Amino acid sequence: MDLARLPEVRAGVERMFAAIERECGVRGRWMHRRDDPVTYMEVYEGVKDTASFEAVLAREGGKLGVQRRTELFVSA
Repeated sequence: MDLARLPEVRAGVERMFAAIERECGVRGRWMHRRDDPVTYMEVYEGVKDTASFEAVLAREGGKLGVQRRTELFVSA
């Protein structure tokens, strides 16, 4: 991601978080790599309806205009 776009992307992420929270009941956290200021990730915990969540995430994430990759983790 181009750092010049950070304010625009941050605003988009906040809109995405609001939509996901409204529709799925979970609030995301936005983080970036400590050693790389242009690599970010979102973390969502407590997702109950994964199909609905993934649909909203895909829809809203597509609006950000940045390269995205989804990885799914569960407690070990």
